[in-house]
Amino acid sequence: MSCADATFAAHGTDILARLKDLSAAEEFFEVLGVPYDPKVLNTSRLHIMKRMGQYLASEDFSDRRTGTAATLARAALERAYGDFATSSPLKHRVFKVLEDRDPAKAAAPVQMFVPLDEILQPPKNQ
Repeated sequence: MSCADATFAAHGTDILARLKDLSAAEEFFEVLGVPYDPKVLNTSRLHIMKRMGQYLASEDFSDRRTGTAATLARAALERAYGDFATSSPLKHRVFKVLEDRDPAKAAAPVQMFVPLDEILQPPKNQ
């Protein structure tokens, strides 16, 4: 067990509280002991952190032994980082603005309704 692994395992029970106090993406990688390429992190940091949050949200942390929460958090970060280490953020589209602008999806038709009364009224002079 390396020093990083020992630190990682020692904080198993309170890892979620520790993660809530972190602010920089690099801090998440350091606390969880996940290696990273700074170029990948600089390009996709928000996407990686958002995806990690999505992975963590799908986990049930209510009945976990000491260290298991930390293991799940580490796995979620590794998986999220892996998603973006080999492909672009545009491919995964984790943010709504990117989902809405997905060229592979057909645009939703815009429906406009103009009441007949408005059409039949004479134009308003300004």
